[in-house]
Amino acid sequence: MQRTARAFWLRSPGHGEIRDVPLPEPAAGDVQVRTLFSGVSRGTESLVFRGGVPESQHTAMRAPFQEGDFPGPVKYGYLNVGLVEEGPPELVGRTVFCLYPHQSRYVVPAGAVTPVPDSVPAGRAVLAGTVETAVNALWDAAPLVGDRIAVVGAGMIGCSVAALLARYPGVRVQLVDADPARATVAAALGVDFALPGEALDGCDLAVHASATEAGLTRALELLAPEGTVLELSWYGDRRVSLPLGEAFHSGRLVLRGSQVGRVSPARRAHRTFADRLALALDLLADPAFDALISGESAFEELPSTMARIAGGSLPGLCHRVRYDPDGAAGAC
Repeated sequence: MQRTARAFWLRSPGHGEIRDVPLPEPAAGDVQVRTLFSGVSRGTESLVFRGGVPESQHTAMRAPFQEGDFPGPVKYGYLNVGLVEEGPPELVGRTVFCLYPHQSRYVVPAGAVTPVPDSVPAGRAVLAGTVETAVNALWDAAPLVGDRIAVVGAGMIGCSVAALLARYPGVRVQLVDADPARATVAAALGVDFALPGEALDGCDLAVHASATEAGLTRALELLAPEGTVLELSWYGDRRVSLPLGEAFHSGRLVLRGSQVGRVSPARRAHRTFADRLALALDLLADPAFDALISGESAFEELPSTMARIAGGSLPGLCHRVRYDPDGAAGAC
């Protein structure tokens, strides 16, 4: 009988479906993984679901195990936690993280999976890719002891950055968002919260992750002279206008981009992608990160769930996808 798995595909912008897909036999050096959980990277996957990836970025935006092409049909995603069923003896039975799309089972090279530490529950480990982005951002930003920092945008990325900054000695960190309900998440992460109009200014650093023009403008406004905005938002095919004719030049402000697709130049000579991901998984031992899991649904519901997330009717942070524990949606 043919080996098959179940996978989520974007058939065309705005229309997802669950497909039966062939599952290859593992070759020497491969692992077969049964998915336990996957996570929806809300900002990027919503953009993909809506068909908003600019043509100029089709290559840069490819996920490691993506199939198909933008705008669709495409199998996309990169937050997957599963159990190794076949492969090298040292990995069989281990819970692993992989940058794989939403699929019930899959076969990849053993080097593509990272063991999840025993101190990190499988359901929390879906945040590894998000925390890895935050790690890279802080390598780029290089905050100093005693810095005054604003994190503008309390989404998955912004909250992850704020959670890590809360560990820095002497740092004043404030999470800024237009949604007052995010104050509860900030409290769980151990950081101060403010609405945009109430945020503290005089910042040495502002990390922007709201993916809005208003948020980026406010991040610039919060800077002290010669301060830096580190831009983590990705706008896809949207254009953004900024008030660069106001205090931007006289204040000698800096606007700098950061992107997880390459290891930060500050650490590139000594750290690999694998090192960075392993560090992110270690950091997830902190139960405070559970505050970033805001919803969960079954894998078979993913087509309707993604439509609700992309359309804005299912707000929140990380949405976790739960897979059938007995593998009924897996190989046969």
